[in-house]
Amino acid sequence: TWGEIHGRAKRISNALKGMGVKPGDRVATLAWNTARHIEAWYGIMGMGAVCHTLNPRLFPEQLCYIINHAEDKVLFTDLTFLPVLLEHRAKMLSVKHVIVMTDAAHMNDAAYPGALCFETLLEGHSADCVWGDFDENTACGLCYTSGTTGNPKGVLYSHRSTLLHGFAANAAD
Repeated sequence: TWGEIHGRAKRISNALKGMGVKPGDRVATLAWNTARHIEAWYGIMGMGAVCHTLNPRLFPEQLCYIINHAEDKVLFTDLTFLPVLLEHRAKMLSVKHVIVMTDAAHMNDAAYPGALCFETLLEGHSADCVWGDFDENTACGLCYTSGTTGNPKGVLYSHRSTLLHGFAANAAD
C-alpha cells in the first residue's frame, strides 16, 4: 500500500543519512520499475537528496561517465545489473556505497563484494524521519540525455517542477 511505501521510504532516508548522504547529494538508481525502486525514489527525494535515475539501456562507458559527472555517492541497483557494475566498478569514482534491491535470501556477496542488501538495510533503520523543510525549488531529480550528440547532458528537476508535471499529466487533454 502507499502507507507501506511511505514507511519504507522513510527508512531509506534514514539509511542514507547514516551513510553520510546530505541534502543536495546525488543518489543513483539503476533499476527496473519495482516497489523497491519507488521506495528508494521517495526516500532519496524526501530527505532532500537528488534521485539520479540511470538509463539501463546505455552503454557501460556512458553509465560510468554519467555517474562520475553527477558525482553520485550511492547507487541502488537491481540484481540484473550486477555483472556490468562489477566489471566497471573501478571507473565509478564517486560511488561510496552500492545497494542491491533484493532480500537477504537472494543477496550473493560474492557477486558484488561490499554491496549492501536493500531489505537488510531497511530492517536496521526506523521510519521516524522528518521529510521536507526545504524550498520547493530544491533539486529532486536528475536525468541525462542519451548522448547521441556527444557526452550525455544532465537535466535537473525541482520538487516544484515535478509536482507541476504531475498535475499536468493528470489534467484532461
